[in-house]
Amino acid sequence: MKDAIFAALMFLFACRTAAAQGPDALQQAPDFELPYATKDSVARTPLRLSTLIGSANIVLAFYPADWSPGCTREACTFRDAFAGFDSLQAIVLGISGDYVWSHHAWAQHHNLPFRLLSDHRLEVARLYSSYNEKSDQARRTVFVVDKKGRIAYRDLEYSVADESDFQRLRQVLEALR
Repeated sequence: MKDAIFAALMFLFACRTAAAQGPDALQQAPDFELPYATKDSVARTPLRLSTLIGSANIVLAFYPADWSPGCTREACTFRDAFAGFDSLQAIVLGISGDYVWSHHAWAQHHNLPFRLLSDHRLEVARLYSSYNEKSDQARRTVFVVDKKGRIAYRDLEYSVADESDFQRLRQVLEALR
């Protein structure tokens, strides 16, 4: 029953963004390696996505820039739900083109409990169809990589305007648990 619900949810969410490029639902997530920061430090070694596969479901949350109102709202929503993500066996990774030093200061300022990855050349954003050519920044998109390394969900039009996109993300994570 749980698998049927999960499959139906994935189909609905895949249809929502079917016209876009990038990895589709059920495809293997493209691997990458990026430097990152947390509220406590700037990491000395980059994070490779493949090293997290199998340990938890992974939320890749692309966003345009640290310190902007919409991105702050998104990050704080993830922060406030972080304990719940842990119970859902999910890891959150925020990804933008900002440098790790900005990430570190922003994470400290807002007490963000997850890693913020620096995709300064926006190569990973391009790989995941999360690049905004007009602004030369990452677009606000969300992907879930399951424990097998496959794209379980993608939302290429993720919005912080209301909580419905966040609630859909949470439903997917609950189905994957």
